[in-house]
Amino acid sequence: MVVQDAVKKETTFIAVGTALASVLVIVLFFVLHQVVPKDAPFGYSVPFDYTIFLGAIGGTVAAVGNFFWMGLTVQKITGMSEEETDRARSTMAVSLRYRTLLQLLWVVLAIFVPAINLVTGVIPLFIPSILIKFRGIFLRGKEGDTKV
Repeated sequence: MVVQDAVKKETTFIAVGTALASVLVIVLFFVLHQVVPKDAPFGYSVPFDYTIFLGAIGGTVAAVGNFFWMGLTVQKITGMSEEETDRARSTMAVSLRYRTLLQLLWVVLAIFVPAINLVTGVIPLFIPSILIKFRGIFLRGKEGDTKV
């Protein structure tokens, strides 16, 4: 299967946006690590070590991989004929199920593997949907579309 240009373009947008958001989270962790005292009440301290980077990298890969897989699935079902509507629905449902399970697997790994920071590992999973929503809002305003 040849990956269409639209899938490549959108995946690149999501990859760059998610990576930038992950870098911002790493910077936030660094700032909080510098600001929050080591002897803060209730044992709260903000770590800044390799686990932050592993979490951010793994979360970004999981989020972008999920989006790319979704793009490939949409590309596949748009190539189906009208008679294959049931098969298209089934293909999309199966894709959603497996993509959700893989994301859940990543979250479980982020929870139980001590080398992965949970926060930096999970935050990137939310970034693609936020980027898509913001892009839709800003593109809608640029195109002059007034439909609700």
